[in-house]
Amino acid sequence: MSVPAVDRLTVYGASWCPDVRRSRALLDSTGVEYAYIDVEQDPAAEAAVRDLQGGPRRIPTLVWPDGGHLVEPSDEELTARLDRG
Repeated sequence: MSVPAVDRLTVYGASWCPDVRRSRALLDSTGVEYAYIDVEQDPAAEAAVRDLQGGPRRIPTLVWPDGGHLVEPSDEELTARLDRG
């Protein structure tokens, strides 16, 4: 299975995860639109994340329409990627 093609930023996460909440707060504060998918509620999404990462399920996983992705980014890493477009 592979991560499906997306037409905007997609954030894979879980509601209990502080890193997911932090990344979403940064995106929200900058007005970035994104789709949020809870991997604990969507088994296909969890499988896609595991496939993308080669086995583990680390969250948040952010996937851009160009196929680029970040796994457990710091605020600095996420901001730098957003600045690139």
